[in-house]
Amino acid sequence: MTQPAPDPRPTDAEAMAARYARRATGSADRYSLLDAAALRERQGRQRALVRLLRRHGHTDLSSLMLTELGCGHGANLLELLQLGFAPRHLHGIELLPDRHAVARQRLPEALSLWLGDASIAPVAPRSQDLVLVSTVFSSVLDGAFQQRLADATWRWLKPGGAVIVYDFRIDNPRNADVRGVPARRLRSLYPEGRAEIASLTLAPPLARAVGRLHPGLIDALVLLPPLRTHLLAWVVKPLR
Repeated sequence: MTQPAPDPRPTDAEAMAARYARRATGSADRYSLLDAAALRERQGRQRALVRLLRRHGHTDLSSLMLTELGCGHGANLLELLQLGFAPRHLHGIELLPDRHAVARQRLPEALSLWLGDASIAPVAPRSQDLVLVSTVFSSVLDGAFQQRLADATWRWLKPGGAVIVYDFRIDNPRNADVRGVPARRLRSLYPEGRAEIASLTLAPPLARAVGRLHPGLIDALVLLPPLRTHLLAWVVKPLR
């Protein structure tokens, strides 16, 4: 009996990995914190996250369990350590082996890292207080796979916990490998959740252009909501 030929098409995870690899080409300088636009983006996101944590009563971060889906080189996890999260309570999941290796070198051993497709990651159901998903959904062009990832993060959360999403809210006409995740799409990914969504981050091309003139222009222009291209969402899982 002949065996069926293997499907030559890439899996959803493989297609996503290829898109990330294309985006990484030549982008090191663009995301360096020595660049005024990249630094302002990072600082603005940090301030917004701290405001959310405080508003929801999270003042002792050392007791919170948090998993980051798509932890990349570990930059966000390093920030969370600086905020006061305990290494043994932080977990990262990364699809790309090279990024996973860098994160493993940068982060303490007590912080667990898992390499592979996040939709099948071995995270116990209802075990996490928070799940962080930063610029991941916009790189998933297949709606069904996007939903599987969202379902996985929802499954990991304790009742009363929250998914924190930071991502593009509009399409990038210069990059066919990403797709914007507007508020309505985010809400559809988490239909049972109570979503608190804010816009932030000056459009990166504009931020880079004005940052070369004077970094203070970035701070002024980001005050105008129509010029913001990202959203930060706090999506709470019901207590039931």
